[in-house]
Amino acid sequence: MQSLIKIPLLCCYVLAVGILAACSDSAEKTQTPPKLPTPAGEVVLAPDSPKKAYVKTAKLSLAQHPLLEPLAGKIVYDESLTSRISSPVAGRVVATPIALGTSVQAGSTLLELDSPDVADAEADFAKAQAAANLASHAFNRQQELYAGKAISRKELEQAQSNFSTARSDLLRAEDRLKNLHLSARQADGRFALRATLTGVVVERNVNPGMEVRPDFEKPLYVVTDLQHLTVLMEVFEVNIGKIKLGQKVSVTVPAYPGETFPATVEYIGQVLDETTRTVQVRCKLNNPDGRLMPGMYATIKVESAADDLAFVIPLTAVFTEGDADYVFIALDDNRYRQRQVEIGLRLKDQAVVTKGLETNETLVTEGALMLRAEEEVETESTHQP
Repeated sequence: MQSLIKIPLLCCYVLAVGILAACSDSAEKTQTPPKLPTPAGEVVLAPDSPKKAYVKTAKLSLAQHPLLEPLAGKIVYDESLTSRISSPVAGRVVATPIALGTSVQAGSTLLELDSPDVADAEADFAKAQAAANLASHAFNRQQELYAGKAISRKELEQAQSNFSTARSDLLRAEDRLKNLHLSARQADGRFALRATLTGVVVERNVNPGMEVRPDFEKPLYVVTDLQHLTVLMEVFEVNIGKIKLGQKVSVTVPAYPGETFPATVEYIGQVLDETTRTVQVRCKLNNPDGRLMPGMYATIKVESAADDLAFVIPLTAVFTEGDADYVFIALDDNRYRQRQVEIGLRLKDQAVVTKGLETNETLVTEGALMLRAEEEVETESTHQP
């Protein structure tokens, strides 16, 4: 009886073992194949990975690039279009001098002086003119007397000498009036100080009734053309070879953030400042709308020529390991490959890449460090036993 009971139990046990074995075989057959390892230097993010929100990309293209760090500069007058005007004579200001900000033409009167110097010059001219007339009449009369043999030749020669001396004195008095831009018919002791070029009165150091002299330290007026200015910048001697006459530069000023103003290099200094080791460079800056002002501080960017192109990328795209610089290139929406690059110039927020990139590739501009960290995680998980 006991042996009959053991037989069904044994059958049940065998059947259970068979079912478990069959289930195990089925599970092994439906198991997911092992994940292929990611190639070295590549990072793969899942399509729904939240980390993708931190990755930003941009298409690469060649462009003109900075040649050196932005330079500090200052806007000043264009000296070739600026006149600092002082009085050549002493005198007292009469009437009201022309006001600051006034537009003037070349030859416009800026102020008038009641000048003893002018009065003396006019008196000297009148005296020289009278003496020359008298000497001329005397010489003519002596010629007539000599022709009638009423005087000696010596007396004629003396009259001729007197006439030559008087004429020289008259010419000298005329030249003095011309130098002061005075008319020979003027005899009022007044002097008009005039503008020597067309422009705007930007400085005035004279007031009504003021006594002025030629030896004043400051000019009475400064007149300049504010539509044409100059930008001064100091270039270190190691960079002076990158600056050429006629080169185009970009100027920015704090007053107009985000705007650039074109300028052109028109003079490179011939002397090196031994204290600062810099050379002064002057750039021509057009100012047709008058928004720029002398005295403004400026930042000058010196860029390459139109045919000298390179990749200019954000510095956020670059990470450094050891002595090498790297970026990530997006292969598709989920795959990124690490790439070593060579940087020619590293700026505050940009880098000029000279080797390692190709046109139309997709560069990771933000999130490179996050991808690098993800790459390390994938590498560690791959090498785990």
